[in-house]
Amino acid sequence: MTHVLLLGGTTEARALAAVLAAGHRALRVTSSLAGRVAEPRLPAGEVRIGGFGGPEGLAAWLRAERVAAVVDATHPFAAAMSRNAAEAAAATGVPLLALRRPGWAPVPGDRWHRVPSLSSAARLLPSLGRRILLTSGRQGIGAFAHLDGLHFTARSVDPPEPPLPASLDVLLDRGPFTLDGERAVLREHRIDVLVTKDSGGAATAPKLTAARELGLPVVVVDRPPAPPGVPVAETVEAALTWLAGR
Repeated sequence: MTHVLLLGGTTEARALAAVLAAGHRALRVTSSLAGRVAEPRLPAGEVRIGGFGGPEGLAAWLRAERVAAVVDATHPFAAAMSRNAAEAAAATGVPLLALRRPGWAPVPGDRWHRVPSLSSAARLLPSLGRRILLTSGRQGIGAFAHLDGLHFTARSVDPPEPPLPASLDVLLDRGPFTLDGERAVLREHRIDVLVTKDSGGAATAPKLTAARELGLPVVVVDRPPAPPGVPVAETVEAALTWLAGR
């Protein structure tokens, strides 16, 4: 059987796993999840949870499991895993594709402030408002821990760990989110600034519309580029076409 490794637990990764597992009996499909979410949504096919031990460990796994192709469908901000995948693929000669949904684009009425990092977002916030909705993931909340005089409402799937801002409410929730729900969050918590990573996709996009309706500034953290030399597909269909060519 031809063995395909899918990296990541994104919506696109699960959709790709479902198509491959259902329609290609000659394929062995393994999805690898980082294990950072306590109760992840499991994709079709085989699933492994946890790291590989850096690029060397991943390269050894690719050889041992006779992997024919790798699709890096990790979160657009999982830069370390993407680098490891690129190095392991180069070391083993296994073809590698990055599956990245397109980022968001502003529309008329948006008040976006693009920044290159969470630390840049933290430096900008005091000039924009006092009540902040953080939707940038629990692992990034520490970048705002030093800010006094601001109140944060942080939304994440699992509880965040220290360091944390002194004034903080935590909303435990998982997308997809609705526009009415996002309107309610912004109003109930009296939010005047939204912070988000440019994750793209429809599941978490309603917050951008709700912020636009209320005229709120949005701090958007730009995503890192894919590793150099790695081809990129923006859709599951394009990834299937690439796999068919392998």
